[in-house]
Amino acid sequence: MNIRNDQPLQRHFNPGRIGLFGSGETTPSGRKIFAELLRRLPEQPRIAILETPAGFELNASQVAGRVATFLRQHLQNFHPQIEQVAARKCDTAYSPDDPQIVAPILGSNMIFMGPGSPTYAVRQLQGSLAWDYLIASHRLGASLALASAATIAISTFALPVYEIFKVGEDIHWKEGLDLLGNYGLSLIFVPHWDNNEGGEELDTSRCFMGRERFDPLLEMLPEAVSVVGIDEHTGLIFDLQEERCRVIGKGEITVLREGNETIFRREVSFPIGELGEFELPEPETDVPEEIWEKALSAMHKNPPDPMPPEAVVELVEFRESARQNKDWSEADILRAQIEELGWKVSDTPEGSELEKVDSG
Repeated sequence: MNIRNDQPLQRHFNPGRIGLFGSGETTPSGRKIFAELLRRLPEQPRIAILETPAGFELNASQVAGRVATFLRQHLQNFHPQIEQVAARKCDTAYSPDDPQIVAPILGSNMIFMGPGSPTYAVRQLQGSLAWDYLIASHRLGASLALASAATIAISTFALPVYEIFKVGEDIHWKEGLDLLGNYGLSLIFVPHWDNNEGGEELDTSRCFMGRERFDPLLEMLPEAVSVVGIDEHTGLIFDLQEERCRVIGKGEITVLREGNETIFRREVSFPIGELGEFELPEPETDVPEEIWEKALSAMHKNPPDPMPPEAVVELVEFRESARQNKDWSEADILRAQIEELGWKVSDTPEGSELEKVDSG
């Protein structure tokens, strides 16, 4: 489909979903959160994995690569196309401002960021070309999957976990990337909310801060800011178009707003308005016009492969279970049902792969 240059940008404003992980992005609970995001995409997944939060580590590529491997092995039924984005550090050969390095962000329909340092991620991404590309792609429909350090970094104020917990700095907040600020929401996201690694001897809840540190941290915040605590192995999915949030996984979401605490349990859906005065921004807010033009061009340059419908994905999952149980007869029946729906399933060492059958 061609896009005329004189079409207004507003017609293309279609913000994607945002999935935040409390922990465990490469565990069965993480798979469930990823699957929820992937099955709602209208096209075959094209996933860009940003290495930025771990860019200071010598093995930044391997840190991001573990997520890429997990997606290929455990969500192969969605047949994702995955590319790592080595936007590690400003003013280096791997700069978030290098157009060639960050190009895969444009045209992707899911962007993932995860482990590393929240404050490092903010320093490298704030005002960068990579961040502009991410914002433009998201407002044009790309979903965001954010875990660990990235979940903290996109807050209005970022919690400097390592600086306080590991280095021993006095408690404080750092400026965050404020992803949802233009949507009228002033939010701080705290993963690992229910962490208990310290056992009875040490309170490591509130992302390793413990109540003794976290309660004074709360007093430092402006009244308009709300805190969203995400339990481990739990996800919070924002649907900005429907103006709703959904809790997925094993735990709960805790919202601290205007002096009140509200808990949303798993599989509960609630209005985004519970988090603040939500409003959709103008699409071009904080995004240069030339970035919009590049993002629109990338969306339509290479038409994506069709996304398997949910019924086909479910049949493939049933067939995988049948094969694991060595029920070959049932597996053959399910293969036939998949083919009747217009898809071919192939068995590979990495799992099942789907291919659309040309009806012509």
